[in-house]
Amino acid sequence: MSTRIAVIGGGIAGISAAHHLLEAYPDADVVLLEMEATLAHHTTGRSAALLLENLGTPSARALCSASVQFLREPPGDLVDAPLLAHRPVLHVATREQSDQVDQMLDEGRSATTPTIEVDLDEALRLFPPLRRERLHRTIVEPDSADIDVGALHQAFVRGFRRAGGRIATSTRVDAARPDGDGWRLETTDGDLGADLVVNAAGAWGDVVALGAGVEPVGLQPRRRTAFMVNGPGLETTGWAFTEGVDEGWYIKDDGPQMFCSLAEENPSEPCDAKPEEMDVALAIDRINEATTLGIRSVNSAWTGLRTFSPDESMVIGPDPEHPTFVWCVGQGGSGIQTSPGAGRLTAELALGGEPSAVFAGLVLDEVAPGRFRGQG
Repeated sequence: MSTRIAVIGGGIAGISAAHHLLEAYPDADVVLLEMEATLAHHTTGRSAALLLENLGTPSARALCSASVQFLREPPGDLVDAPLLAHRPVLHVATREQSDQVDQMLDEGRSATTPTIEVDLDEALRLFPPLRRERLHRTIVEPDSADIDVGALHQAFVRGFRRAGGRIATSTRVDAARPDGDGWRLETTDGDLGADLVVNAAGAWGDVVALGAGVEPVGLQPRRRTAFMVNGPGLETTGWAFTEGVDEGWYIKDDGPQMFCSLAEENPSEPCDAKPEEMDVALAIDRINEATTLGIRSVNSAWTGLRTFSPDESMVIGPDPEHPTFVWCVGQGGSGIQTSPGAGRLTAELALGGEPSAVFAGLVLDEVAPGRFRGQG
């Protein structure tokens, strides 16, 4: 009899894990359960992601390194076009923020393409609307890229379905109870048996755990609001993704419009988050202070939840007290660019395996669920 695996959550974490599980165990019976009517309805579908190797905790960087080959050279049968489009990332600082520049330069030395400091003329070439009088130091990550989030998610969907995986939308998991060596899941579409449960429920990860009688890991969803405004009416091709070095705002061109954010991380309950006018207004004030764009109105706005563990590293692997309950949560702000690696690691650990050589730079204890319970 094939191993029955239920993956809970249809965002980038869940679909990557499901795809890699069938790659690792092609005879398994894998079903992906999503509570919404469509996949990637929440955080994944609201993300404008970058490949930015100098981002997050050491474990997030190691998972990014394990993902880069897939992102740059995806399997040709899973994609119709490249997943990446080159875009440098520019960090700008006032005189008072000089120490933060030094810190970023130090942290960025380990990236494949190190972070470098550039002069103000180069910064203005990379993003012409900047106010020169506000600039003191500027640094750039030259080898970054936009990630086509929809195409990446669809690549995993395509691979999963071709391998025989099943997807059940509008199917919320309300509870799970032990059933012999496996689980009996109570869903809005009826009961479902599984030998292995993979919890990739994002902001709802602890809710799913509690419903299964598994100790939560302390996940904290945090709001991130974004909005679109009219562009400057100039040719913006090649402009950098630009942000304050204190991560208090960011902006990039998106066709004739500009994509903007406050880059806030306000705690939230798991929910279908909506934008708040004050967050949008504060972002506009900060961007107008740093640039000459003179933003006055917003075309559209939305909010997503980025979910963090207590130490801001991901939580991946079997639960120490319930080995057939596997975690893949806590992606925070790096879930898209790490998804190939995180999904692969989840699959490799799910049935007691060891990480492959691609994870040589990862300290497994830094992502293990037991680290929050004194069990490493």
